[in-house]
Amino acid sequence: MEENRIENRLENGMGETVKKILDNINQVIVGKEEVSKLLLTAMLAGGHVLIEDVPGVGKTTFANALAKSVDCRFARIQFTPDTMPSDITGSSIYNYEKHQFEYVEGVLMNHIILADEINRTSPKTQASLLEAMEEGHVTVDGKTYELPQPFMVIATQNPVMQRGTYYLPESQLDRFMMRLSVGYPQMGEEVQIVKKMLEGVTVSKVRNVIDAAGLMKLKEEAGRVIIRDSLIEYAAECVDRTREQERVLLGASPRALLAWIRAAKAYAFVEGRGFVTPDDLKILAVPVLSHRLILVQNTAKDAKGAKEIVEEILRKVRVPLGK
Repeated sequence: MEENRIENRLENGMGETVKKILDNINQVIVGKEEVSKLLLTAMLAGGHVLIEDVPGVGKTTFANALAKSVDCRFARIQFTPDTMPSDITGSSIYNYEKHQFEYVEGVLMNHIILADEINRTSPKTQASLLEAMEEGHVTVDGKTYELPQPFMVIATQNPVMQRGTYYLPESQLDRFMMRLSVGYPQMGEEVQIVKKMLEGVTVSKVRNVIDAAGLMKLKEEAGRVIIRDSLIEYAAECVDRTREQERVLLGASPRALLAWIRAAKAYAFVEGRGFVTPDDLKILAVPVLSHRLILVQNTAKDAKGAKEIVEEILRKVRVPLGK
């Protein structure tokens, strides 16, 4: 069976590459193995990630560690209130020698983009990311320029209640496959973090374990993971239930369902399996679905409320039986 062939390929080398990438991240981030796994899952599923949490818990370090594990072009955007769309998409500059306009690439013309503190810039600049994230290209002065592949945006944001931050538009949020939260470390983990920093174990020590071509191959293999029709129907029923909740103004879209399925296949691949289980879908439900729900009361507590709604739906929808 195809699922067995995938598992054999994982045993023969691809699984080792996945393990090396995770080890790379976890050597500089202590006690957050599940977040590391979800971040890699999104990369293999071809999705973008929004990491939301208070300052100083390692959001940027996570993104840097993943990017350093892959030998491809990486760029960081430090968003500020005066960041303009042309700063990230590029612009046309007149070449006086050639007497013509030439496109000067912006930072989006890289494989992995760290969009740091994305909610500190204006909605206009936030919106300029939409075309790149969804369509894989940018348009400058009426001309379209294809982005390199693979392409991934890892954005970080501070909680909206922090000073100088903006809400991300709903259309922007929907382009992120997952929203993750790092959270504070346990006291023992925090001690380990300090010791590692004093010993010089930082992101600069992370070494490449795969190149862009190898990453594309991993993504192709993750896409071949088997998922039963009954599990797709189970996921579709959960998504449909989000649209029936009294507290929800807008439920999850068909794009959300597709993202959930793709993420589940990649997660199974990271776990070394050639098939998706119900637990894969359950683990990914909150990261993939909760940020896409627009609640009737639009407040800073929406993230917690949406999480509770998704978890309640998972408890009520019957899980299909079988392997």
